[in-house]
Amino acid sequence: MKSKDVYTHETYLSPFTWRYGSDEMRNIWSDAQKWRLCRRVWIALATAERHAGLVTDAQLADIRAHKDDLDLVRAAEIEAEIHHDLMAQLRCYAEQCAVGGAVLHLGATSADILDNVDALRIRDSLEVLIAGLGMVLEDLASMVERYADQMCMGFTHIQPAEPTTVGYRLAGYAQDLLADFQELLGLHSHIMGKGIKGAVGTAASYAQLLEGTGMTPAELEKLVMDELRLEAYPIATQVYPRKQDYRVMTCLAGLAASLYRFAFDLRLLQSPPIGEWSEPFGSRQVGSSAMPFKRNPINAENIDSLARFVVAQERVAWDNAAHCLLERTLDDSANRRSILPESFLASDDMVRRAHRILQGMSVHEAATARNLDTYGMFAGTERLLMELGRAGADRQAMHEKIRQHALAAWQVIMRGEPNPLADDLAKDTRILEYLPAERVRELLDLACHVGDAPERARQMAQSIRDVLGRA
Repeated sequence: MKSKDVYTHETYLSPFTWRYGSDEMRNIWSDAQKWRLCRRVWIALATAERHAGLVTDAQLADIRAHKDDLDLVRAAEIEAEIHHDLMAQLRCYAEQCAVGGAVLHLGATSADILDNVDALRIRDSLEVLIAGLGMVLEDLASMVERYADQMCMGFTHIQPAEPTTVGYRLAGYAQDLLADFQELLGLHSHIMGKGIKGAVGTAASYAQLLEGTGMTPAELEKLVMDELRLEAYPIATQVYPRKQDYRVMTCLAGLAASLYRFAFDLRLLQSPPIGEWSEPFGSRQVGSSAMPFKRNPINAENIDSLARFVVAQERVAWDNAAHCLLERTLDDSANRRSILPESFLASDDMVRRAHRILQGMSVHEAATARNLDTYGMFAGTERLLMELGRAGADRQAMHEKIRQHALAAWQVIMRGEPNPLADDLAKDTRILEYLPAERVRELLDLACHVGDAPERARQMAQSIRDVLGRA
């Protein structure tokens, strides 16, 4: 930014500046936090160099004393002259440190500072995301247990299929998100910084600087990284391997896919013709500017919109990793200023919206029962066919007979009339040769036709609680 710039609503503002994501995540990716962390790395480097006798106690004390004296306006003035944002911040910091300014950044290249800062910000962002996803999993575990036995119509090809339970359906989303949670935990534990390795990763500048001090570049790096509580890649070029950014974006894209699926299903189930679920809707909330009656699933739609955005950034990270030519090119720099913060902010927003949805989501039992009553007995025809075969009927002939009745019943339902299938099958003389009418009706009643879904749903809820308890 330039010192004269004042950002108001008269200029473009990113929606991530205020609309999407939390203030906590915005702080992590703010310019102020970036430069605070840069000062933290500079201090860690100076502290390590003091052990080598390259920095005096007075210089280090001076540098530490001014660590919080950010002056973004002064730095912007310098940047306007030299066109290098990190050097502008470095000169601003050095101006503030009359005693220690001369030894700031000793031996370093820009990426020695910025790549460690990015690793710290990624790690902090993952912590926020993991905490939010943990709340979503807690929500799901509770809902899975609550609705483990609640029968509902299952759908394949977005067509009625066989019954399942609400809890078992929710357990499917929970299973995906639990895998995402564990992947994020693993990723968090393996985030690494560049370390302190100089312009092409060989640490040549540090070797020259440390000559005669008795300290090696590797020992200096360890002191710095221990101070930052961050592990360093053993091999780096000018930057840390951009494969790390790609792994981060892959995990975020995976999380987005899981949340997208849940949100999309909620949108389908909230549609009045199905009407089984609905997201929270405030008493003063407006669904449409034109249609006052609308209850649009805006939170679920937001999740799906942001998920598409996140997965698109994965490809940019792939290009950055694949095109990091030789010891480094700068063609990743501009887009990394966007894809990393915005993907984390979008992911943060999706997780928080999912939490809000699950906290207030309604499961409408009347609609669930209506759909079971309307479509459930079609699934029962499978049981009827098996029982007819056991009774000695020709399986192919009975399949065709049931198919004809089912298609005729669908036409009746399409006219808005009650499902006649049970009556039609129970009166068919060919079927009655093998089974009595009462048995036909009994087989079409799917009150218990959900297998062991309730038990497995409860087991998934317990698995979530076990993982969260260890995390």
